[in-house]
Formats: sequence, C-alpha cells, structure tokens
Amino acid sequence: MELCDRWGIPHSKFRGHGDGTWTDLDRRKAIAYAAYQRQVCPGCGTRATEWDEDSGGDEDAYVATTHRCIGCQVLADKQAGVPQGDEGHGVKVLLIPASVNSALQFARTHTTHH
Repeated sequence: MELCDRWGIPHSKFRGHGDGTWTDLDRRKAIAYAAYQRQVCPGCGTRATEWDEDSGGDEDAYVATTHRCIGCQVLADKQAGVPQGDEGHGVKVLLIPASVNSALQFARTHTTHH
C-alpha cells in the first residue's frame, strides 16, 4: 500500500488487475492505510498500540540501537565547513557518485572557452 499511496494508484492496478479505476475495495484499502499512517509516530516510526500490552502490544516490542551512516557523516562534515551568514546562504551539500564528480572536474579543466 505504501507504493500505491506514493504513486496514487489503486491497489488492484498495482496487483495487475483491472483497468486502473478505483474499486470500492481499493478505496477501503486506501482509507485504512491512511488511518494506519496517521497512527505512526513521525519521530520513531512506531505506533502506540505496538507498545501497549492492553492493545496486544509489548513494552519490549522494539530495541533502540545505533547505526552510523557514512553518507550522513560525510554530509555533516562538509556542512560544518559551509560559511555562516550571507556567504553560506543557499549553499547546499549533497552526495554525488565519485565517478560523476571526476567527470565534472575533467569537463571543467578541459572545456575551452571561445
């Protein structure tokens, strides 16, 4: 349902059935998915019922763990070097593949200006 929601298509079309029109079942599934999504905490991605034993959940349903994303680390390191104030306004830090960066560098150094 996540992909159906993102792409705005009925579940039946996603499954390869029908002509792409929304059936009653497709609408009910979409409404149920939207209701489910409203229950998800935007901070941690869990739902209160998953933790609530009275609702069939478990207070130990999840375990907090750490994970280091090297890409996020590289971005944060580069972002720290962006100047403050007017000089840094509008500066965006992003990741591009090293091969693309090399090609861009090559093009900059080998482009002739007429």
